[in-house]
Amino acid sequence: MENLDAVWKTYGETKDPQIREDLILKYAYLVKQVASSLGIYLGTQVEFDDLVGYGIFGLIDAIDKFDVTKGIKFETYASLRIRGAIIDSLRDLDWTPRVLRQRIKDLEKIYIKLEAKLGRFPTYEEIALELDITVAEVCDLISKSATVALVSFEDYVEQNRDIADTTHETPEAIFDTKATKQILSDIIQNLPERERLIITLHYFENLTLREISKTLGISEGRISQIHNNALLAMRAKMGDDRIDMYL
Repeated sequence: MENLDAVWKTYGETKDPQIREDLILKYAYLVKQVASSLGIYLGTQVEFDDLVGYGIFGLIDAIDKFDVTKGIKFETYASLRIRGAIIDSLRDLDWTPRVLRQRIKDLEKIYIKLEAKLGRFPTYEEIALELDITVAEVCDLISKSATVALVSFEDYVEQNRDIADTTHETPEAIFDTKATKQILSDIIQNLPERERLIITLHYFENLTLREISKTLGISEGRISQIHNNALLAMRAKMGDDRIDMYL
């Protein structure tokens, strides 16, 4: 493709469908990247191809709304739009959020109670006994808790905020962000080794679910399960939803 600035300028002026198609093909890889990064939250609940399908709408939206004169890198702008489109589509699915959120709150309370009582991370069996449900139901609830966190309102707003409209943070807000990240760092360091490794590989080394699976020789489903269990522990310790804004 010729000089991209010139291409974007021409498309902005003409909305030529052929240029639009060329841009979609050029940046389609971004959709797969974002879908892969979100896949670790969802496990087997949503097919990867479905995530890609949702994300394509975000890419098209980004192409139609991108303004090259603002000096924003398209890849960054489009990734946010793609992520927003996927999350928006997930929100439209039947997650029964009100009932589910209450069950997740109960799960987090039990988690904290058992950890304080046992002096260690509780097992799925111990959680199941306390909640009077099966181990399979505990696993399913933990998996859905990650999905609910992913599509939470705060996360959705953060990811869809127009980059060009962001404002400078106040010193108080900056301090709160740094303090929160330090707390989060301490919590990660205290996770069991396997959970800590997966959190580190995904959020700090930027490995996808598939790449972590190959690296550790563990199935993608099991990686997703361990990841979601770690998020449960971290959210419970944070005592609020701020973790979903910093991971």
